Amino acid sequence: MARRKLIAGNWKMNGHRAEAMALTDALVASRRAVPGFDAEMLICPPATMLDRVGQHLEGSPIMLGAQDTHHQHAGAYTGDYSAAMAKDLGARFVIVGHSERRDHHRESNEQVKGKAEAVIGLGLTAIICVGESEAERRAGRATEVVCGQVCGSLPKGADEQNLVIAYEPIWAVGSGRIPTGEEVVEIHSAIRHCLRDALGSHADGVRILYGGSVKPSNARDFLVLSDVDGCLVGGASLKADEFWAIALASQGLPA
Repeated sequence: MARRKLIAGNWKMNGHRAEAMALTDALVASRRAVPGFDAEMLICPPATMLDRVGQHLEGSPIMLGAQDTHHQHAGAYTGDYSAAMAKDLGARFVIVGHSERRDHHRESNEQVKGKAEAVIGLGLTAIICVGESEAERRAGRATEVVCGQVCGSLPKGADEQNLVIAYEPIWAVGSGRIPTGEEVVEIHSAIRHCLRDALGSHADGVRILYGGSVKPSNARDFLVLSDVDGCLVGGASLKADEFWAIALASQGLPA
């Protein structure tokens, strides 16, 4: 089944106003310069930048996403913000369950599921992140762990219109170490089977992204693999030329 590629940039906790605007404007200019470009592009800035980045993306071919939201739409949750607030600022996607949230904030599958349900309940798309640690891979449990996260985090009502899965092996995130193509295909294939068990006919339309030290030098190698429908990019998304080169790789075009 043909699935449109998605190239998503996760800025994490990086960026102030001037540099964020310069980065956003550079990406919009690059994207507009290639009218036949077919992949979808997404920027997920810090919460402090959602409004300004969203304003600069308005009317452009690049979409806005949030890095995380609360599972409630409003209430006494100091320091948090809701999917409704992100939507109000123009976000169309929300990342939930990133390994840094699962680790640093001890988020469980059930909590990730709750956030994803809040996201899709508002008509937004949830990008659910999954991935194994180095110890889990060495123990031969990578597939078991990842599929457990997928099944445990899937929200009710999920389908190909409101769900994206992002596989990010924890040991590869920001480390410069990357899995082999065979390892990526094995996990993405397992995720697809998990989705088919859970979603039936909707599963084949759900996009599965690869993330973890994605760079212009290796993006094409990942993007041609079976069941790799795009990339969730971290550090390289903070440099306009590198992120755009990865986007071009999704189209088989040179940087």
